[in-house]
Amino acid sequence: MDRTNDARQFYEILSSLDKRLAGPRTLNDCTGRMSWPKQGVYFFLETGEQRCQSGAGLRVVRVGTHAVSRGSKTTLWKRLVNHRGTLSTGGGNHRGSVFRLLVGLAILKRDGLSCPTWGQRGSFSGEIREKEHPIECLVSKHIRSMPFLWIQAEDAPSPSSIRAYIERNSITLLSNHKKAVELQIDPPSSNWLGNFCCKEKIRSSGLWNSNHVDEDYDTDFLGVMSELVEQM
Repeated sequence: MDRTNDARQFYEILSSLDKRLAGPRTLNDCTGRMSWPKQGVYFFLETGEQRCQSGAGLRVVRVGTHAVSRGSKTTLWKRLVNHRGTLSTGGGNHRGSVFRLLVGLAILKRDGLSCPTWGQRGSFSGEIREKEHPIECLVSKHIRSMPFLWIQAEDAPSPSSIRAYIERNSITLLSNHKKAVELQIDPPSSNWLGNFCCKEKIRSSGLWNSNHVDEDYDTDFLGVMSELVEQM
C-alpha cells in the first residue's frame, strides 16, 4: 500500500528529527529558556500507543502548528504553553487549546465525571473556572507526560504557509477516519484515551485532531519535511 510506505517514510523522517533534537521532550521538562525556533510544527506521541504497520515505536497522535492566520504573532513556544497549562496551579485553559478541550472530553467520559460548562465558549466567571480546575489539572497531567518532537519551519503567517502544509498533510496521512479495517495504519490501542472522546472524528482517526482527518494528502510534503529536518 502506498499509504503504508508513505507512513514508513514519515516515521523515518521523524527518526532523523529525533536524533537532531537528541530525543523527544515532554512539557514537564521544557521551559521558555530553551532554544525554540520562532515557528514550527509539533508532533505528539503517546505512551502505550505502538505502531504496527509502519514499523516499531510510538505513533504520532497529535500534529499541530501555529500562526497560520495572516498577521498572527503566536510563536511555537507560546502555542505549546497553551497546551501545557499553568505550572504554578497545575491547571490551564481548555478554551485556548483545542487539544486540551478534546483530552478533557475524553477524561470526563472515561472517568464518569461531570462538568457541564466544559467546552462552552465565551467568557466565564471565576467560580465556573474554579469548578473546571480539577479537570484542567487532569488534562495538564496527561498532555505534559506525552513525548513530542518539533520541526523548525519559518515563513510568513498564512493558511498557505509551509507549517500549515506540513500539518495538514501529516494529519491526513496518519488519519484512519472512514477507512476500512484492512486499510487502517497503526490503529489506536483499545486503551487509548481518545477512544472515550465524544467526537467521532477523534475516535475514528486515532488522532487528537479533527481538522483534515478526512482529506487527501500530497506525497510531496514528505520531501519538504525531510529538507526542513536536514536544515536543523
